[in-house]
Amino acid sequence: MSIEPTKKAPAIDATLKSVFGVDRIQSITNLLCVCCGAAVDESSFKDALSKKEFAISGICQKCQDQIFKPQ
Repeated sequence: MSIEPTKKAPAIDATLKSVFGVDRIQSITNLLCVCCGAAVDESSFKDALSKKEFAISGICQKCQDQIFKPQ
């Protein structure tokens, strides 16, 4: 089962590409993290919400843990 990128307005995808330097849709489709560029294994996600976040943002579990860690 592959992860399908969520749909976003073209302007949002263009902004994300300018921020991350990579195409979010291509990264998700190719199972690559937009932040660190690492290959993503679907089994690496802690839960369904983390996997859903990858479909939204293209951010792998390791990067999600760093970005969303409690202060």
